[in-house]
Amino acid sequence: MPELPVSVIVPTYSMERYPDLTACIDSISAQTYPEIEIIVTVDGNEQLTERLQRKYVSSDDIRIVSNGQNAGPISRANLGAICATGELVVLTDDDAVAETDWIERLVEAYRRHDAVAVGGKIVPEWVAGEATHIPAEFYFLIGAASRGVGPDGDREQAGEIRNGMGSNLAVRAETFEALGGFEPTVGGRKGDKQMQGGETELCIRLADEFGEGVWYVPDALVEHRIYEYRTDSVWLLKRAFWQGVSKRGMARFVPESSSDETAFLRRLVGEYLPERVRGLVSEPTSAKLQQFVMLLVLTFATGLGYLYGYYHWR
Repeated sequence: MPELPVSVIVPTYSMERYPDLTACIDSISAQTYPEIEIIVTVDGNEQLTERLQRKYVSSDDIRIVSNGQNAGPISRANLGAICATGELVVLTDDDAVAETDWIERLVEAYRRHDAVAVGGKIVPEWVAGEATHIPAEFYFLIGAASRGVGPDGDREQAGEIRNGMGSNLAVRAETFEALGGFEPTVGGRKGDKQMQGGETELCIRLADEFGEGVWYVPDALVEHRIYEYRTDSVWLLKRAFWQGVSKRGMARFVPESSSDETAFLRRLVGEYLPERVRGLVSEPTSAKLQQFVMLLVLTFATGLGYLYGYYHWR
C-alpha cells in the first residue's frame, strides 16, 4: 500500500520558544514515517520568520509561512491547513516533542479504522521537575492527557472519544476543509483572552457532520513541555476558572458538548474522589494530600468559572 502524504502543522509566534520550536521540528523530521511535510506558521513575528527561513532554506520538506499579524493560535492552525498538501493534516505545538513512531501510529490507526480524525496521547515533560501537587484528573489544564480522557475514562485504552487535543490531533484534509477549519471565535487565546475549547468545537462539528468522533491512539505519543509557570497554583486556578467559563460557553453555543463534562463529573464524584480518600486513609503522604486539596480547589474554580459563564451568556 502506498504511503499517504502527511502535513504536520506547527504554529508558533515567539522568539523565546525558538529552541523548543527547533527541537519540535527535529523530532518530526526524525519520524519513521517517510511522507511528511512540515509547515511552520509564524504569527506576527517577522524576525522569527526570517530566522527560520534562513535555518531551513535547504530543507525541501519544511515550509515557513507567516501571516504577518498576531491573529492567535486558531488562525495559525487554519493558515497551516490551507497551505497543507497532505491527505492527513496533523496538528502539534511548538513546545512539543514527538516520539519517532508518532506519525506512523497515527496513520496506521487512520487507515485501519477508516477514521476522519485520530488523536494521540500527550504526556508531560516537566521542565523544572515533576509538579506532584497537580492531580492527574486536571492535567488537561497543562496540555497533557488527563485521567478520564480516553474511552470510559481510560487514557491507556484506544477507542473513539469526543475530541483530541491540539498538540496531537490529525484530521483528514478534505474533512478539515469541509468543516471550514477551526472557528476563530472559539478557543483563540490571544492577549488577555483565555477562552479555550477550539479543538472541542471542531470535533463536535466533525461528529455532527460525519457521524463519528476522534479515534484515540494512546501509543501515538507526544511530550509537551510543562514550563515552571504552568505548575504555579495561582496560574492553575486562573486556568481552571477560564476552563469553566469556556465549558459554559460551549454548552451554550454547542449543547452537545456537555455530555463528556457530565460523564467526567460523575466519575470525579463517584470514583476519583472516593478513591483518593481511601488512598489518604490507607497510606497518607504529603503528595497525596496536596493532590487531593488541589483536586477540590480546581474543581471549585472550574465550577465558579462555569457560573460566571452562565450569567454572562444567559
